[in-house]
Parts: sequence; C-alpha cells; structure tokens
Amino acid sequence: MAQAKTGDERTSRAKLDAVIKAARDIMRKDPGLSGDLDRLPQLSWMLFLRAFDTMEADRAAVEDDYRPAIGAPYRWQSWGADQDFTGDELLKFVNDDLLPHLRGLNGPSGDPRNVLSAVFTEIENRMRSGYLLRDLANQLNKINFASSDDIHTMAHLYEQILKQARDTAGDSGEFYTPRPVIRFMVEQTFLQHGESILDPACGTGGFLLEAYEELRDSVTSTAQRAELHANLRGIEKKPLPYLLCMMNLMLHGIEFPAVIRGNALVQMRDDIRPSSRVNVVLTNPPFGGEEEASVAKRYPAGLQTKETAWLYLQGIIDRLKPGGRCAIIVPNGVLFGTGVGARIKQKLLRECNLHTVVRMPQGVFAPYTQIPANLLFFEKGGSTKEVWFYQIPVPEGRRGYSKTKPMPYEAFADCSAWWGGKTRADRTENEHAWRVPVADLKESEYDLDLTNPNPGDDLAHRSPQDLIKELIATEHQILDLLSSLELGLRLES
Repeated sequence: MAQAKTGDERTSRAKLDAVIKAARDIMRKDPGLSGDLDRLPQLSWMLFLRAFDTMEADRAAVEDDYRPAIGAPYRWQSWGADQDFTGDELLKFVNDDLLPHLRGLNGPSGDPRNVLSAVFTEIENRMRSGYLLRDLANQLNKINFASSDDIHTMAHLYEQILKQARDTAGDSGEFYTPRPVIRFMVEQTFLQHGESILDPACGTGGFLLEAYEELRDSVTSTAQRAELHANLRGIEKKPLPYLLCMMNLMLHGIEFPAVIRGNALVQMRDDIRPSSRVNVVLTNPPFGGEEEASVAKRYPAGLQTKETAWLYLQGIIDRLKPGGRCAIIVPNGVLFGTGVGARIKQKLLRECNLHTVVRMPQGVFAPYTQIPANLLFFEKGGSTKEVWFYQIPVPEGRRGYSKTKPMPYEAFADCSAWWGGKTRADRTENEHAWRVPVADLKESEYDLDLTNPNPGDDLAHRSPQDLIKELIATEHQILDLLSSLELGLRLES
C-alpha cells in the first residue's frame, strides 16, 4: 500500500482551515450524510484514527516494549494513508472489518485498546461512496500531527471542530461552555495536585482540559503525571461529545483518559463506593431537559424530579468527599425554583457551604439561549451561614453579550480581585457584591434569585434610547424566565 507523504512543515492555520473546508465539501456530496449531525461524527472518528496513528508512532520511538494498539491492516497508515485503496473495496473494509475490529479491542487495565473500543462502541461509517471516503482520508493526511510543537495547530483544529459541534448542538438543546467561563471557574476552585476532579457532564472535555492546564506545571515526576491523568474524571452520555472529549484529551497528552460513557445521573446514584467520591466537581450540566421517570425514581422521595439540573445538583452533593468543592453552572430557574427545587436547595444549604453565587450577564450562551446563567460555588460539610452574591456587569453601552461579541475572560477581572483568594478573605460589599444571611433565604423559601440591592446605575444620566433598549431586554428576560418556570411546573406535575 502506498504511503501518504507527511511534510515536516507545520500545518498553518490557513491550510488547516482549507483542509476542514475541503473535507466538509467532500462530505456534502455523499448521499449518506444529510447534515452536520452526520458529517461531524464522520470527520471526528476518522480524524481520531489519523491522530492516534501519529501517537502510536511516537510510542514506538520511545518504548522498548512497544506493542501497537491497532495492528495492520487496521491502523491508519495501512489503509487511510494508501491513496490507491479506494472505492467499494475501501468501503467494504471500513464497514465490515475496521469498525468491528476496533469495537472488539480489549486489554488489561491502562491498555490503549480499551480506550479505542470504548470510543468506537457506537461509531458507524455513514458514507456510502468509497471514492468520497478516500477523498476525505486524503484531506486528513494533509494535516501534520508529527511535531510535538504543533500544539497551537491542534488547538486551532479543535476550535474548528468544536465550533461545528457548538453550532450543531444548538439544534439539539445542548450548550457548550465558553472558554472564559471555564477558566474562571477552574481558577476560583483553587485546584491542588493530588485531588480527584470530576465533570459528570463533560461534553467535549473543556473543564477537564482546563484543570489539566492549571495543574500540569506542578508535575515533577512520571508518577505524579500518571496520578494527574487518573484524577481527571469525566462522564458523558452521548457518543459524539464522548468521542470528541477522548480525542481532545489524548491529543493534549492524556493517553488514557478516565472518562466513561454513561448516564451520570444513574452513575452518581448507583455507585456509592467511597472511592467514587471526589475532591472537586466542575461542570455545566444540561438544563431545561427532561430525564426518564426511571432515573428520577432513583433519588430520595420528596426530591424526585425529571428536570436534569435539579438531579445533577443533588447527585453532585452526594458525590463530593467531606471538604470537597464544586463550581457548577445553573439557569435562573434553579435559583427561584419552588416545590422540589426548594427542597433540593434546602439540602444544599444544610449539607454544604454555598459561599458564592456569581450572577452572569445576559447572552453568555448566545445564540443558543438568552436564559441567564449563574455560577454556584460550594463546599461539602458544614451548613451555609451566609451567601455572597456577585453580579458581573456588562460593558457600558451594551445590554448583554452575543454570538459576535462574546463574553471575554477580562470580564471576570474585578470579581477575581474581589474574591479574596482561597480563603475568601476580606470580602466587602460594593456596587456588584452583596451578602445575604441564610435566615433570610429560609424566610423566602430558599429563593436565590436575588437582585443587586446596591446598583451603581444612575438612571438620571442615561439616554431615553438606552432605557428603552433595557426595558425591551428585560421583557425578553421575563418571557424566558416564565418559560423556564412553566417547564419546571410541567415536569413536577
């Protein structure tokens, strides 16, 4: 089989953009792929094998006892790099030999074959033309994975794929977390080496990768490196985000990601072993969704609901070790929820110290939803005495963020400076920050949807146009909140 040429030059961003565009154009011609929900998985699993083959070559160069995880004729260099292997012959090989072989791989604990079989359990080739399949493989061969210095290229590649994932996910009710929000949450959790870190709704791995970036400079030995990799744990329910997460982590040097495919709401409830508890949870669980009745029934009487955000919140409380910490994104509906929601918030305040609620501006998750989001920071053990609230303002002259003008990391600068470090020392009230005694929250039946009592806005000096725009935006926000409340009531009934 002829070997594809791989140059020594880095794959530039412009070239990478051209390759991805050409790949999408090829896939549009295939009758088996009807849209991005079909094209993105196809591109992802082939790119995964292409990148994995490069990592295998790196292993072969440094490991004396190297044994390939994928042997011939199944590894990429045997079929993906052979430009003469095409048409019906290639199509039959991929469908009847390659994918069944990958699904059936297995090995001892820590063996990369276990990673491969987990990733490819539900992967299918949906392309019907073996000639277009060859054209797609040829495009992917133009990407140079060979240089370990090409991490900037890989990051850009992932920006391209995850952008497509985000655009596609908006149609299926899933919202991927903006990188500045992830970075802020990780930093304010004050991670330490040796701690176990879980994202039970890990999606494409954004929180796990940011945690890895935060801690990897503290690694001073091979043993510590292995410990760090093992401590980054994830659970993902859907096959495409799971594949993207595994590829994301592996391409950043985590060879055996501790990420499993499954329903975290079931996993967190059923697995009660002490070893399954963790020091830190960082997550953005799906909200506005509805779980099966069988899942809700696994939770205690009086706390059962089909709303995913509520189930994740109580599952996380139970999964934390004593002294464990959590940073979680929730919609406004969680803050003002009554009934089951109020009882779950009562559990949170009784079993944890909910020390900080960061209220986010409108449009952080634009264009997928305008429902305002909030960041909850709490610690397991010891009940809540008071809750600090911090309102992140929008830039002057704007009513919110948008797809074209997203929230930058710098928007968190004042909140980070106010935070008070790991011990949250010397916090003071100001125009953005205020605190509420837990007694007041109990009187309001645990309503956390509190507005800033110290607004710094001077209405007398604002133009009528700005006021009208804000009134319109407020009306839209009220409609979103009412829709969220209606959904919660419907799910409880």
